[in-house]
Amino acid sequence: MESWITNIMEDFGYIGVFLLIMLENIFPPIPSEVILTFGGYMTTQSDLTFVGVLIASTLGSVAGAIALYDIGKIVGIKRIGRFVDKWGRFLRLTNEDIYKANDWFKKYGVWTVFFCRFVPLIRSLISLPAGMSKMNFWLFLILTTVGTFIWNIVLIYLGSQVGENWDSIVVYMDTYSNIAYGIIAVLIILFVIWLYRRKSKRK
Repeated sequence: MESWITNIMEDFGYIGVFLLIMLENIFPPIPSEVILTFGGYMTTQSDLTFVGVLIASTLGSVAGAIALYDIGKIVGIKRIGRFVDKWGRFLRLTNEDIYKANDWFKKYGVWTVFFCRFVPLIRSLISLPAGMSKMNFWLFLILTTVGTFIWNIVLIYLGSQVGENWDSIVVYMDTYSNIAYGIIAVLIILFVIWLYRRKSKRK
């Protein structure tokens, strides 16, 4: 996949950066770390500039995030609720669980949208619950843009600094991703335990 990504960026420049980052947001398996660090390296080897790559990647990321936000808004919490009514027993979920999670997101979604922009994979998917909870679009847009801008500028800068060794950053980012996923997994487990204990107390 890396060679495919780098070939597109070499052939199409800023447009390639924009399209790849937009696709990365809609289809998270495409790694933004590769796109951005190679983009940073390209600023030292071609006519691409640091500012140009930063603008193209940020616009692409925001466009992809808006697409997922709209999908989440179209799906909506009610449709998810109907799905849970039908299949929730297999997942040990109830409609009440879904609406509680939605209420939690409405309460803490502002910080969630911003900080999740720094977690690979999750940074893209967080747009779906934002749309489902009907988070204020302009607030979502501002937080997404700021978080994305910071993420992009760091990786592009690192790519420009390490030069031909730009792919070494990807290795470090894999380690960072695994740590981030581990922390998220622990938080989810703690949340499930808290939810279970709360239900037990009510019974």
